[in-house]
Amino acid sequence: MSHIFDARLQLLKKEHETLLSRANLPETNGNGIFSRYQYPVLTAAHTPLFWRYDLNRQTNPFLMERFGINATFNAGAIKWQGKYLLAVRVEGMDRKSFFAIAESPNGVDNFRFWDYPIDMPGTAENDVNIYDMRLTAHEDGWVYGVFCTERKDPAAPAGDQSAAIAQCGIARTKDLVKWERLADLTTNSPQQRNVVLHPEFVEGKYAFYTRPQDSFIEAGKGGGIGFGLSESITHAVVNEEIVIDPKRYHTVYEAKNGQGPAPIKTPKGWLHLAHGVRNTAAGLRYTLYMFMTDLNDLTKVTHKPAGYFIAPEGEERVGDVSNVAFANGWIADEDGKVFIYYASSDTRMHVAVSTIEQLTDYVTNTAPDAFYSGGSVKTLNAIISKNKSLQ
Repeated sequence: MSHIFDARLQLLKKEHETLLSRANLPETNGNGIFSRYQYPVLTAAHTPLFWRYDLNRQTNPFLMERFGINATFNAGAIKWQGKYLLAVRVEGMDRKSFFAIAESPNGVDNFRFWDYPIDMPGTAENDVNIYDMRLTAHEDGWVYGVFCTERKDPAAPAGDQSAAIAQCGIARTKDLVKWERLADLTTNSPQQRNVVLHPEFVEGKYAFYTRPQDSFIEAGKGGGIGFGLSESITHAVVNEEIVIDPKRYHTVYEAKNGQGPAPIKTPKGWLHLAHGVRNTAAGLRYTLYMFMTDLNDLTKVTHKPAGYFIAPEGEERVGDVSNVAFANGWIADEDGKVFIYYASSDTRMHVAVSTIEQLTDYVTNTAPDAFYSGGSVKTLNAIISKNKSLQ
């Protein structure tokens, strides 16, 4: 039996190392805004073998998986000590998600998980599930992880095992290893998902992008990307949420929308990456879009291109929850390069690379949505006429 164990382990190690060390090249002939890369940067198969297998031949003679990993997706991102780090949502086959750090030397390939996942402290009420962490290096000197904490709805009817309450969990760290759990964010909304901490103080207070929501899935009568201030971070309370980017009929964000990662500061304004959701005959479709807010008034949207920025393509459209592109992490490098980390179909992680200059050009010079078909034709005709004048 030992020779079967040894042969299988040797093959597993070889295949795993080949996957982890595989070079990732940009795809050609893109849209000029960003470059997609050929392979996902993280999949379930990237997780360490010593997570998934008991490597003791005495207790696992057939070398079976003992802890199955279903997916790696929806990762926060940060540049840390010269390395590109993702705080990945790892989902086990038991449907429970947890966070783990994966590190790359260049941001596009060779991502390797740290040996241990994040041991996130709990609160008085246990988190049944935690996911979708946004990382913010705040000017107060801490790195904050803001994430969704999900618990069963105590008011659910007997036998209903799907009703849940989502709230915003907050933790902070100085080294991304040891985390201090703070009190969950308090708002006037029944549910909170996709909350993001702004990287700077606003009027001496902590600023949050929120997503007021009536129920666990549906945004309800409100919805949109909200903005609010809190005096404290250890017991954060937002008493007023100002919706700065509402959902709107017959757009890519008609059903609901939410802030992605923390915005990036540029000379022309704050660059925002968000996700929008619309309903289709095949179910919900998630895409990414961008907008810009004023440098001094974060509630004022100054530019917003029409339509989506990134949508799932090809194999990205297939997964646990198909037809989904979702992002809660990006990294702006010192040289102006921007690494956009997005998940496809709640299954795997990808990267698209652009620059501050390209993204600013895209956001400020792409026409906004006219919100009716005739307006779209007018926008297109203006481009056609301009190009014809160059002939």
